[in-house]
Amino acid sequence: MDNHEKLELRRFAAQIRLALLEEIKARGFGHIGGSLSICDLLAVLYGKVMRYKPDDPKWADRDKLVSSKGHAGPAVYATLALKGFFPMEELKTLNRPGTNLPSHCDKNKTPGIDCTTGSLGQGTSQAVGMALGDKLKGRDSRTFLIVGDGELDEGQCWEAAMFTAGKKITNLTWIVDDNKRQLDGYTVDILPLFDLRAKFEAFGFEAIRVKGNDVEALYDALTKKPGDKPIAIIMDNVKGSGVKGIEETPANHSMTLPAETWDTYIEAVKADLAAIEKEVG
Repeated sequence: MDNHEKLELRRFAAQIRLALLEEIKARGFGHIGGSLSICDLLAVLYGKVMRYKPDDPKWADRDKLVSSKGHAGPAVYATLALKGFFPMEELKTLNRPGTNLPSHCDKNKTPGIDCTTGSLGQGTSQAVGMALGDKLKGRDSRTFLIVGDGELDEGQCWEAAMFTAGKKITNLTWIVDDNKRQLDGYTVDILPLFDLRAKFEAFGFEAIRVKGNDVEALYDALTKKPGDKPIAIIMDNVKGSGVKGIEETPANHSMTLPAETWDTYIEAVKADLAAIEKEVG
């Protein structure tokens, strides 16, 4: 990846963060911490890796995304809107009565959402089934599964992982958002996860650990050709990544803030975006 491509992905990530903040500001509250931490990943997936058609969201041969941490839906919505799946103005309807953008991902409501998620752990099994189905049908499409680190407290995740490796479902890539926090606090205090890379390797994966905000490293990991083992990417991450004030707030899983506070965060991201665009030239 050359420097221009890297800058374009960084710009897209900043644009996602900006749209995400404006989206949640319109509602006044929302799942911000775990949404911010996947913005760089989403920029790489939708900016350079995944195959999709905004004008044909159900295209049979598309690549698919399953955000098993369904509460990160606002970040996925921001990405889809920026890519033209639906108008940007719809972002301001987040989690309102009659919206097509509920708090958690819903494939029956939102164009571009491939899997309904929110009950943690269950998206892992659904992603396995989707990828296996494509494999059995002879499609060359890929499925990308985003799992929260706190979500890995669920035993269902490890059953799905064992099945993925045992059946060599190599068209499914697992991505763990290892942002060190979950709803009630730090993962190390609630239930230590130990060495996630070693655990996935023990389950039969090729496991790669990358920085969650390094778009080049994410791209390299996401485009690595699997051998006879599926790939698990462990993102060493910060909850609230990209917005210092939110990163430094301990209880940032979901936040309710006045408009002026959201505006402060929005202006900070706008400044980051302007600096990137200056580099792009």
